Amino acid sequence: MPLLTIHHKTEYRYVSPVAFGEHRFMLRPSDGHDLRVLASRLDISPQPMSLRWIHDVFGNSVAIADFDARADRLIFDWRVTVEHNPVDEFALTPDDPAYFYPFVYDDAELPDLVQYITPQYPDAEGKVAAWVRGFLDENALSPTFDILSRITHAIREQFKYQRRHEPGTQAPSDTLRRGTGTCRDYALFMIEALRRLGIAARFVSGYVFVPEDIAQHHVGGGSTHAWVQVYLPSAGWIEFDPTNGIVGTRDLIRVAVARDPRQAIPLHGIYIGTQDAFDVMDVSVRVVSAEERGEELEAEVV
Repeated sequence: MPLLTIHHKTEYRYVSPVAFGEHRFMLRPSDGHDLRVLASRLDISPQPMSLRWIHDVFGNSVAIADFDARADRLIFDWRVTVEHNPVDEFALTPDDPAYFYPFVYDDAELPDLVQYITPQYPDAEGKVAAWVRGFLDENALSPTFDILSRITHAIREQFKYQRRHEPGTQAPSDTLRRGTGTCRDYALFMIEALRRLGIAARFVSGYVFVPEDIAQHHVGGGSTHAWVQVYLPSAGWIEFDPTNGIVGTRDLIRVAVARDPRQAIPLHGIYIGTQDAFDVMDVSVRVVSAEERGEELEAEVV
């Protein structure tokens, strides 16, 4: 069970002191059978007047900070150590109801899955639907896993990953048209494509661990990451990362799940001051294993 330490620091700088409104952030990994938080520390400067934690509508941990001080900098410095136990890659058998596509969701589960099956973004020309239907064999039943795996790897291979510093996520039709996007764009595109096949899918925000031996194959490190969960009868929610071609939870540290990316923004808030008071925002994310962390500490001691 590998131990991973995440250091996530966000710093806002202003040209002159400003006041701060409420800030909400989703940084705490989601505990489960495959992930357990062992220790965490959050340092905020200036110190907030109050800090409280809640669970949102999806059960994600959300911290809410309120301030009464003015400053020309606002810093959120988060460190957390987790025990990460990636589950084995799922394998459906021909007896499972979702082994072949198309399949039918259970009547007892369907009412809770409707929001994840219903497309949320327009596809006026039907190009997203046409793209995803290209992975189906109209003359024969196709194993569901094969379809999901091919879609995951096709997004990685057909689109060009490109960091974008502007907030928000581009529409799935724009991602298809441009052929480029961030991890959040990739995730939303895959989600909306799958929903057009009647497959329940939702957005996941978190971190990706990039081991040194495969660093050239993983992207999305150095910042928060995003991928997809798909719900299959008898298998539950399964992770698919179209940015890196990952199936399952290997190297993925889940923080939040949501119907739409706008519901899983890692950190957002407001400042009270002139429009030109804002200067710059710096974000750094580092995910290291216990072995790497031990080597760093040893080097510091020496």
